[in-house]
Amino acid sequence: MSASLDILASAGLWAAVLRIATPLVFATLGALLCERAGVLNLGIEGIMTFGAMVGWLAVFNGADLWVGLLAAALSGALFGLLHALMTVPLGLSQHVTGLGITLFASSLSYYVFRLVVPLQATPPTIEPFQPIAVPGLSDLPFVGPALFSQTAPTYLALVFALVLAWVLARTPLGLAIRLTGENPHAAEAQGLDPVGIRIGAVVVGSALMAMGGAFLTLSAFNSFFPTMVQGRGWIAIALVVFAAWRPGWAVLGALLFALFDAYQLRLQTVIGKAVPYQVFLMMPYLLSIAALCITARRARVPQALMQPFIRGER
Repeated sequence: MSASLDILASAGLWAAVLRIATPLVFATLGALLCERAGVLNLGIEGIMTFGAMVGWLAVFNGADLWVGLLAAALSGALFGLLHALMTVPLGLSQHVTGLGITLFASSLSYYVFRLVVPLQATPPTIEPFQPIAVPGLSDLPFVGPALFSQTAPTYLALVFALVLAWVLARTPLGLAIRLTGENPHAAEAQGLDPVGIRIGAVVVGSALMAMGGAFLTLSAFNSFFPTMVQGRGWIAIALVVFAAWRPGWAVLGALLFALFDAYQLRLQTVIGKAVPYQVFLMMPYLLSIAALCITARRARVPQALMQPFIRGER
């Protein structure tokens, strides 16, 4: 028992929590933005995979790490535009279109990767983002190594969370996005363009999703493999519901899942073979499902989520 509690008192655990949570923060913010405008984007898993591949491939071919991250964001924006054009003006099923994009983007990622990088026994690597020591803060006991020795994309994800929360709650643009997600016809009556707002939200949200995927190849790891996203996109969809479509709670949910994940990895070394390792692997998902069941009852879904908008129709 004492060894289990010692894990929670370790600065390394909390540093790992922030690191594991970063791609989830990017992805959850992207999904939240899409859904606040009334569009469900189930292409998230494929968009994250494609973003991971494009970001890594750009750096592998000589681009700067920040250029790689930007390239990933642009690739995600393109898939977001594809999803938005099919679901918003054309009114096609958001479920079917999103799943189709996930399958297409995931397969295209592996195809392009194998075209450029021949099959090798050891995957080629790049030099990823390195942790940044924040002057004056990284030297603080416990808090310094836990919170202020992360890579730049982690800090960027937290900044994006603050910006998105401010935009949605405090700006006319945020009000327009929220109104479009609640009642696009009322938004149209106010002189807004619900179609343009939804397309813009999906494009920007998909760019954030792709940046979450790129974090895996440019910061967490230094190579690409097709299955590296490992369901993080679907976790992000669930975290949006857990967060009740609020950016601050979205970050909290991502951190909570990351805590479960980081803790189970360390708990395996303490308990050893007394418990099958599959039990530890299930822990983050079981605890997330339990948290989702508790919070989903009070979550207020955007009223026009998944409802197509047709001009002039009431």
